[in-house]
Amino acid sequence: MSRLRIGWASVDVTPDRPVILRGQFHARISKGVRDPITVTALALERDGVGCVMASADMVAIPDDILSGVRAKLRGMIDDLDPERVFISATHSHTAPATDDEEWEDMGPGVMKPSEYASFFIERAAECIARAWRSRSAGSVAWGLGYAVVGRNRRQVLRDGRAVMYGDTSRPEFSHIEGYEDHGVDQLFTFDGEGRLTGVVVNLACPAQVSEGDWLISADFWHETRCELRRRLGGDLFVLPQCGAAGDQSPHLMYYRRAEMRMLRLQGLIESEEVVRPTQQRQEIARRIADAVEFTFKVASKERFDSPVLIHEGRVIHLPRRIITEEELEEAREQVERLTQRLRELSDRPPYDVERSRCFGLRRWYQGVIRRYELQRSQPTYPVEIHVVRLGEIAFATNPFELYLDYGIRIKARSRAVQTFVVQLAGGGTYLPTARSLEGGGYGSVPASNIVGPEGGDLLVEETVSTINRMFGEEG
Repeated sequence: MSRLRIGWASVDVTPDRPVILRGQFHARISKGVRDPITVTALALERDGVGCVMASADMVAIPDDILSGVRAKLRGMIDDLDPERVFISATHSHTAPATDDEEWEDMGPGVMKPSEYASFFIERAAECIARAWRSRSAGSVAWGLGYAVVGRNRRQVLRDGRAVMYGDTSRPEFSHIEGYEDHGVDQLFTFDGEGRLTGVVVNLACPAQVSEGDWLISADFWHETRCELRRRLGGDLFVLPQCGAAGDQSPHLMYYRRAEMRMLRLQGLIESEEVVRPTQQRQEIARRIADAVEFTFKVASKERFDSPVLIHEGRVIHLPRRIITEEELEEAREQVERLTQRLRELSDRPPYDVERSRCFGLRRWYQGVIRRYELQRSQPTYPVEIHVVRLGEIAFATNPFELYLDYGIRIKARSRAVQTFVVQLAGGGTYLPTARSLEGGGYGSVPASNIVGPEGGDLLVEETVSTINRMFGEEG
């Protein structure tokens, strides 16, 4: 029985010039670098079956980025099928944009999104190739810990309306819309001498403590990497994955005053009135590192050097969320209004906050119109998913900002001992639940999603059936 072969690599993908930071409707031209953004890749291979999972400190992984990386790999490696490579994003809102069409031209002093995309593709392909070439015999261990990081960010008012964030101290507040998952799924890798080489850390929260910042940053994953390397070894590879977290964030809607007091008592802040995002990021890093350190001590007692390895990647077709005539008309009205406002703002530079926000919102509503025109001729939306069985655990990817309920359903029905649900292994858009559509609000309105609850149900069924087939049981 052959042994598992494991390879790691990581690369810095921080641009050396100002870029447009993606993640808000308005344009933010980066004013510097707070900390590096990276791509980290883990290669797994046994008995001729291999795959590479990679993670990037980005908002999402658009299709043209993934196809560009795969095209590069075809000229770099002969013994790895590029279709067995998947990349997920941590959803950092302080990482570069990659699509020229999303923004106006910001001038010669700013790197175009397409220019950064080419740079990213080159670096990411090199990283993945290096991970694959560095494979050597090793072993793995897996385990589950807990850390409070993600919080459901949708509050429901007493009249049934739902909103993202907002003041929960108002009398109209009724409840938080959905669940939270504080589990931290972890995979540890060891070399042939039994030394720890890397860890995959999967949790249901996007990396957006500093989401409105103007500095390039990996957000809380930077502090987390630093803390894990301080505790477990300076050469440790850390591959972060964002679980199903379309309705989650690290921001607090209640408990805020109590948490700020605790930060002060820890010495992270001097005043509860002045809290910098980096201080909150340090606290999140401590929580994650505590979970990983504890899990490592326990899980490393049981290591596997010849685990079952199965990989399956395929395209499934999900029904589109249908745009109604009423929703179409509203989108047209918004496009007209925003076009008029852009005319009024034409004397301002393209990076002006209000002008760029109008430009971004107009594209958002134009997307609704395009989808209405497509839904008859293309009633389904193709998405790529990957499932990997590694011993008694499974990894299951999707391209969405997937609402947590779907991730919980996949985990609950999976035959694997642990299931790592990996969102944003693709270009994104929210995939909301039926109950969230009833309340509306950002993330659950037509402009926010291409696929609705019907497609979410099918995604769950396809994912669960694939996992369970790998474990010898259908359904």
